[in-house]
Amino acid sequence: MFKTIKSDIQAVFENDPAARSWFEVVFTYSGLHAIWSHRVAHFFYRHRWFTAARTVSQISRFFTGIEIHPGATIGKRLFIDHGMGVVIGETCEIGDDVVIYQGVTLGGSGKEKGKRHPTIGSNVVIGSGAKVLGSFKVGDQANIGANSVVLKEVPPGSTVVGIPGKVVRQDGKRLDRLNHQLPDPMVDAMRAMQQEIEQLRAEIKALRQHMPDESRVEQ
Repeated sequence: MFKTIKSDIQAVFENDPAARSWFEVVFTYSGLHAIWSHRVAHFFYRHRWFTAARTVSQISRFFTGIEIHPGATIGKRLFIDHGMGVVIGETCEIGDDVVIYQGVTLGGSGKEKGKRHPTIGSNVVIGSGAKVLGSFKVGDQANIGANSVVLKEVPPGSTVVGIPGKVVRQDGKRLDRLNHQLPDPMVDAMRAMQQEIEQLRAEIKALRQHMPDESRVEQ
């Protein structure tokens, strides 16, 4: 128990350069409080004390802004940084040494029963606002970009970005063939503007064809 607590604290120092002392980390880091509360709630859940488990998780949610279902399975040294708005579903499984930033959702994609939340491998980093939805695996050492929406399996060692999420890097190598598939708001805006310009040109040309000849008007 004490070894687990110590490793949780050490994970904060390894991932957050702003952490200055054990006292500060233990008493002020909401992500750490949420993880410790979950360990208690998960103990109740495994012993089928479901009401007690949900009570602990909801109290933790109220004080930390982080919602972790008591049924979720969490590995060692999970670090939740600036965790407000983080949601982790009931059948979610998280490996060791995972980093999760604010606004992340590890949720389901519907009302199906059974395993309906993702399985996160070890040494995975999930960026701010990312949504990982469904029953599939995110491989070890993968990176999920901020605000990405991931709906299918992520290979180990890959980087996923976009809506929907697409692999843009695999084992440190950039996959240029996929770059054109990524959503680019600037490119989309320029294309829309070009289409409007072409439409206006066509309308002006049509109006000129129906206007009377200037020489006839002067006579």
